[in-house]
Amino acid sequence: MSSNLTYESSGVSIDRGDELVSNIKKIVSMQSNPFVLSGLGGFSGLFELPRGYKNPVLVSGTDGVGTKLKLAFDTDKHDTIGYDLVAMSVNDILVSGAKPLFFLDYYATSQLEVKTATKVVKGIYEACDSCGVALLGGETAELPGFYKTGEYDLAGFAVGIVEKSDIPSVKNVKAGDIIIGLPSSGLHSNGFSLARKAIFQVLDYNLNDKFKDSDLTVAEVLLQPTIIYVKPVLEFLKHNIVKTMVHVTGGGLVENPPRAMPSGLGMDIKKSSWNIPPIFKEIQKAGISETEMYRTFNMGLGFLITVSPDKLSLTKSILENINQDYYEIGVVSERENGKKYTRFL
Repeated sequence: MSSNLTYESSGVSIDRGDELVSNIKKIVSMQSNPFVLSGLGGFSGLFELPRGYKNPVLVSGTDGVGTKLKLAFDTDKHDTIGYDLVAMSVNDILVSGAKPLFFLDYYATSQLEVKTATKVVKGIYEACDSCGVALLGGETAELPGFYKTGEYDLAGFAVGIVEKSDIPSVKNVKAGDIIIGLPSSGLHSNGFSLARKAIFQVLDYNLNDKFKDSDLTVAEVLLQPTIIYVKPVLEFLKHNIVKTMVHVTGGGLVENPPRAMPSGLGMDIKKSSWNIPPIFKEIQKAGISETEMYRTFNMGLGFLITVSPDKLSLTKSILENINQDYYEIGVVSERENGKKYTRFL
């Protein structure tokens, strides 16, 4: 019997994995965080909790980027998809009032392409660096025969911290509270299965077609990175003005707002109060109902906060001081029978 069977001949290269780890170490060498107690390459990451919390609560979140990955494969553009990965998890934990601390990623592929994986991780690091989050570690897995050649999957894991007494509660929401919307950059990382079918199959666009009156191609419009909302949210939390928050992800503006409402209250959202990006209007031309659009996509609003009317002026002042665009999009109102659905006006 031959003795030449190796892990490499089975499709898994330890050498390629070592090369990627070396590249990642170079990328994160610029990272300076006094709470990181371990370097990359160990079995786990060590992070010392910041001092000053009386009753600290750790908040965790995990997510992926869905079939937006297909666009990365089709365009061979991998430098922003990692940014999306960080944004999706970090924005989720912001909703609980948490300051994000660190992030880990999982990258799985059929056969590791070091150049591609390095671009992905560089995007992950840049997203972390943009919001003061430590890239604490990750995992790269080669799974021969499991994924198509040239494709990969991503998952991300974020951990943050919040004082227990500062966790936003739906119990504090009252009828008459004001809803502020922060704009998205486009689809972010949700609804791409529907968007790709509408754009490429029904409307017959090609990736490199110019999008309407834009200088961008269709691919560039669709691959716009997800916005990270750490800066404005942390400013809100400093001033203790937020009642609840909403990260508008899968389920769009229909399914997500009720998650931040108590029984018997819901959001009344005025559709004419913000500018809907052209990409959503174009997608709808494929024959998608307005209801389906609003329950699938963010429609141009990536993050919502509710504040009491007496805090509205301060809220606007904070947003203007940090040059954050925003829209006043509606109010909280009563519902019957304990319901809390979104109502569009």
